[in-house]
Amino acid sequence: MEPYPIILGGEKKETEEIADVRFPYNGEIYARVCQASQSDLNDAVAAAVRGFEKTRSLSSGTRSCILSRLADEIRDRSDELIDVMVMEGGKTKKFATTEVARADATVRTSAEEAKRIYGEIIPLDWTDDTKGRTGFLQRFPLGPVVGIVPFNFPLNLACHKLAPAIAAGNSIVLKPASATPVCSLLLGEMTVEAGLPPEAISVVPCANVRAEQLVRDPRVAYLSFTGSCTVGWHLREIAGQKKVGLELGGNAAVIVHEDANLDFAATRIATGGFINAGQVCISVQRVLVHRPVYERTLEKILLAVQALKAGDPRDPLTDVGPMIDQEKAQEAYRKVHEAVKQGARILIGGTLEKTLFAPTVVVDTTPDMRIVREEVFAPVISVTPYDVFSDALRIANTGNFGLQAGIFTQNINRVMRAFRDMEVGGVMVNDIPTFRVDQMPYGGVKGSGTGREGPRYAIEEMTELRLMVINRDGGVE
Repeated sequence: MEPYPIILGGEKKETEEIADVRFPYNGEIYARVCQASQSDLNDAVAAAVRGFEKTRSLSSGTRSCILSRLADEIRDRSDELIDVMVMEGGKTKKFATTEVARADATVRTSAEEAKRIYGEIIPLDWTDDTKGRTGFLQRFPLGPVVGIVPFNFPLNLACHKLAPAIAAGNSIVLKPASATPVCSLLLGEMTVEAGLPPEAISVVPCANVRAEQLVRDPRVAYLSFTGSCTVGWHLREIAGQKKVGLELGGNAAVIVHEDANLDFAATRIATGGFINAGQVCISVQRVLVHRPVYERTLEKILLAVQALKAGDPRDPLTDVGPMIDQEKAQEAYRKVHEAVKQGARILIGGTLEKTLFAPTVVVDTTPDMRIVREEVFAPVISVTPYDVFSDALRIANTGNFGLQAGIFTQNINRVMRAFRDMEVGGVMVNDIPTFRVDQMPYGGVKGSGTGREGPRYAIEEMTELRLMVINRDGGVE
């Protein structure tokens, strides 16, 4: 099995250190991947500095064309990318197919946004002292970007970092998750083929601790990190003066009021709680149901969960595949059964076979249980009744997370109150918090992060506003 080389300044490089990538479903070795050394990481940043001198001078049309060609590459190699995601991440065939389509859309949207990085003209002649002066506001690229990619969306979230960076005129160094590096390596290869100056792209698989070198490097202008809260806030502390965008964890709540379409809500909750084995930061975790419809809603949720097929992700009919590894699966299992010892009840699921965690529904939870106050990141939801809508909002806001929330109701006043009072980055009305369209602004508050993704909004993060003031009358006799 030939190891995948790293990509250093657009060039493939083999290294002595090699790591195995395993198929999460059965633990078999799927691929072997070269690992970047500290010297390689230094060279990657040096290449990005040189690459930035080229990318910053590319026209918006050229940047857009590069991204359009990259999107074509993704579409042309979709079958290969789907297979890679299934094998290195345990993603189901259905979900991997969706992710490739989303990656295509993310890159094409970035291609469009590359041509829409607008400025502003500001009249400054408000007083006699400023007569003849006009301000011109324009966005300029920041410089080398480091993008750290998680395992759960190894292609699309890499595109959410790489494509806006290119659209803005920056160079980029991608550090993929150790469990799922192949997607990023293929993406880097396709980016070079699409015409980006080679020095402007590096893909450097390595241990997480080693990657801190990239975060500390003062030559890096922007860090885009998606991953756990603990790691994300630590990286922000060591990042120095560079700008930082963090997309971190959550324990998303869904509110189902008595006037909701209960059948639709139950179906969507089953999707949002168990897709990708619950390994989504906006996965449905806490379901809050108005007491008058609690029993009916719970029954509908259980029926929807029972209809899900768990098993081998290579099977096109599988809905719920394995978790990424046994360690994370066992940790989630412990949280669930710890809650049972504290009085919670499992209505369905709760079993673990290696990395395959059965879709699980838990009731009778309390706020102090870890499956309620922490991010479970597994196919587990809790269902809890509430008496009045204000209680639901209070419960949903409890804790240090704030990514997205969902609310099912037909009452516009409740909708607007939730929009005003919910401490989250986004409120999804008559849908689950797991809903995300790639062009929308996406990000959290409180411990869930800082900054926003989505091509247009990521471009704003990866550029800086610069003001020029012209005195039209200066020096005129």
